[in-house]
This record gives sequence, structure tokens and C-alpha cells, in this order.
Amino acid sequence: MATAHHRTARSTSRRLRRAVLAAGAAALLMAAPVPAMADPDDDVAAAEAAEAALVAEVSRIQGAVTAAEEQLQRMTVEAEAAADAALVAQAELAAAQEAAAVAAAELQAARDAVAQAQDEVVELGREAYMGSGGDLGGTASVLLDSQGPREVLERAATLDLLGAQRAETLEQYELLETQEEEADAAARAAVQERDAAAAAAAQAQAAADARLAQAQGDYDALAGEKARLDEQLRAAEVELLRLRGVAEAEAAWEAQQAAEQRAAVDVQSSAGGGIAPTTGRVTSCYGPRWGTMHQGVDIAAPIGTPVLAPEGGVVLQAGPASGFGQAVYVQHDDGSITLYGHVNRFFVSAGQVVGAGQQIAEVGNKGQSTGPHLHFEVHEGGLYASRVDPMPWLQAHGISLGGAC
Repeated sequence: MATAHHRTARSTSRRLRRAVLAAGAAALLMAAPVPAMADPDDDVAAAEAAEAALVAEVSRIQGAVTAAEEQLQRMTVEAEAAADAALVAQAELAAAQEAAAVAAAELQAARDAVAQAQDEVVELGREAYMGSGGDLGGTASVLLDSQGPREVLERAATLDLLGAQRAETLEQYELLETQEEEADAAARAAVQERDAAAAAAAQAQAAADARLAQAQGDYDALAGEKARLDEQLRAAEVELLRLRGVAEAEAAWEAQQAAEQRAAVDVQSSAGGGIAPTTGRVTSCYGPRWGTMHQGVDIAAPIGTPVLAPEGGVVLQAGPASGFGQAVYVQHDDGSITLYGHVNRFFVSAGQVVGAGQQIAEVGNKGQSTGPHLHFEVHEGGLYASRVDPMPWLQAHGISLGGAC
């Protein structure tokens, strides 16, 4: 039994020693003289020490990766916030432009009405003159000396040259003039608001562009550092599996990662019976983050993962969107609007009617992001009128995020 035990121990120690060498611990072992007959227990102890060191290194790298991921996520949220301000300003500008157009149309209508009334006043004067046989005597100055239609009517009314119907025309004319003045003031105010909104939109867009440009270099450097840390972590975790005697450690590590990804996706499943906008892992929730406001929910998923409409509606917009790269906006029957940002490709167009569960886009990495993910928002009262927490809307549609938010 003892011989069999030592054979097993020697076999185990040889396997562990090979792992130690692969992990870089061989230098420590080779620095000291190797006895002709190494004690298997010493090999096991050395291997265990090397494993403990490697576990500590894996933990350290994992901490660095987590810190890098948090920093990248912070940059994404801040970039989205800057772009969000620009998008809001653009929406306000569009509303101001529409209001200015309406005010201008109302002003023109008022002016047309006044012009028509003026024609009627002239006709009244002509009728008064013709009705007198062309001889108004002392009242001729009513027409000749008046400075405009209003004065003609006022003088004519004073001299009893107008009947009840003509007096009503006077009142209508005065009302139209008042409406014209009000419409003119409203149009001027609308133009001022439009110009102010245009300036605000330009300023917000410039600020967003500056923020993105400033962050881009840091973002790329940090993303590169994270990729390097990810590779270090992968190598360390694979080596740890080898050190623990796992056969085909590379394949085992890949299987472990796949299992973790599947578990993360399960968290995102629509357990409530609804149609989730996509499947993946929630990385950021709605609410204040790092001194700014994150207006939606971020769901990490591989590029190409389908993005579905949780509920039927009409596509308001689909295409380029500052900060999001590309985005799709869908308005639903209850008036709410859902936004899908950072999409790789979109398969719908403005005005198109979509049904619940229909694929409208696919997850992408457009714009500023930490990696492939979907940014999902819910707007109420109109586009960018009020961005609300998406969770109640999702829950009302039977969609669960597994308690992630």
C-alpha cells in the first residue's frame, strides 16, 4: 500500500511541478540545488504555494479588470449624458421651430383678414358716396381726410353714415386689428424662442462633441488596458486549472465562460411572460451615476443579438443619433416612446408599424460605449419630454430583469 501511495504521490507531484514551471514558478525551484531524491511531500508543498500565489494573482487581475470596467462604464454614462443634453436641445429646437411656424401662419391669417376688412371699409365708403348721388356736402371730408379704414369708420359712425350692419363691420374690423397685433407679438416671441433654442442646441452639441473628443483618447487607452488585463486573467485562470490537475484546461476554461454567459442571459429572460427588448446582462440601471443622470438601462450582449419591440407601435425615428451612434424610437398605443441606442444595424424606418416581438435592430457598439450593449429608455408625454425609469414600464409588460435594477 505504501509503494502504491508513493507512486500516486510522485505522479501527482510531477503533474503539479509541470504546472508550476508553466506558471513561472520554476525559477524559484531551479535557484536551489535539487536533491537527487526529491521528497514528494516537498513537491506538493511547493505546488500548493505556487497555486496560492497564482490564486492571489488571479484575484488581483480580476480587481483591476473590475476597476477598468467601472471606469469605462462611467465614461459611457457621462458621454451619454452629454449627448443626451444635445438631443434634448434638438427636441426643444424642433418644438420651437414648429411653434414659430404656427405663429407665423396665424399672423398671416390675421393680416389677410384685416386686409379683407379694409377692402370692405373702402366699399362702405364708396357706397356712402354713391348713395348720396356723389354729393356728400360737408361730410365728404369723412372720406377724404381720414388716415385709414379705422378712422373712416369711426367718423362715419359718428356722422350716422353707417347702419347697424356697417357698425358691426366696424367692430369686426377693430377685433381683427387686435388679433393681428397679438399674432404679431406671438410670432416675434416664437422667433426669439426658436433662435434661443437653436443657440442652446448648438452649444449643447458643441459641449457633447468636446466631451466625446476629450474622452475618446482616454477611452481607447483604457479599453486597450482592459483587453490586456482580460488576456492576463484568462492565462492565469487557465494555468490555475492546469495546476489543479484539470485535463484540457483551455477547453475547460472556455466551457466555464460559456456557462457564466448563459447564466447571465438567464437573468435577463422575460420571466413575466413579456417580450424582452434583448437578452444579456444588465450593466447599468436608471438613476444618478457618477454625478450625472443615467436615463435608461444598459444591457450588455454580443454584437448582432436581436433587439425586439416589446410592444407594437409606430417607428418615430431610426438612424444616426448623437452619443448612441444609431438608435430606434418606437411610439406605442399608450403614447409612451421606447428608445433603443447603440444599435449595430436597424431594420425599420420612420412611420413603419411594428408588432410585438418584431426584430427592429441588433445590439451594437456604436457611439460611446464600454462594449456591445443596448441602451433602453422610456419617454412619456412626447419624445424627450420626460424620461422615466424603464422598470415599471417593463414590469407592466411582463418583462423581468431578474432583480438587476
